[in-house]
Amino acid sequence: MTRILHGAAAALSLLIAGSALAAESPAVGLPAPDFRLQDQTGKWHELAGYRGKWVVLYFYPKDNTPGCTTQACEFRDNIFAYRELGAAILGVSVDDVDSHKAFSDEYNLPFPILADAEKKTTAAYGTLTKYVGVVELARRDTFIIDPQGKVAKHYVKVDPKGHSEAVIADLRQLVAAANKT
Repeated sequence: MTRILHGAAAALSLLIAGSALAAESPAVGLPAPDFRLQDQTGKWHELAGYRGKWVVLYFYPKDNTPGCTTQACEFRDNIFAYRELGAAILGVSVDDVDSHKAFSDEYNLPFPILADAEKKTTAAYGTLTKYVGVVELARRDTFIIDPQGKVAKHYVKVDPKGHSEAVIADLRQLVAAANKT
């Protein structure tokens, strides 16, 4: 009986973990794919509109889930550090604008969270993942995009707890290196 339960638990873990769909993520040093998506207020955002700024573009599976809430709130709590570095934070999931509005309002998120209900941007960044064999959601990945629009760093399948601190540390190094040139 115990062996059966362990086997069932292992199979369930594989289903829940998800499997990536076809597209590959853009490599460090290459241009980040452009996008045009609405935020929680209905305002449109394009990556090209952020040229000249550092961008932290983070993908997350679902509004109002424990890990996604932890991640969003840590970015929120560190917003002043990002602003000091001249970086914009943009969150992306496949949830719609209304879901993002409720999520943003509940947790007082001071940055745009973008609705990719058509899943095109999530796919272009290689983060579209199939969970439980049927549900397509964003994998929890983060990209730091430099002021020229190129991928400077890519974090894959991040742990939401403490992730914002790691991004700030790496962003500080990237900004310092860019300022030396």
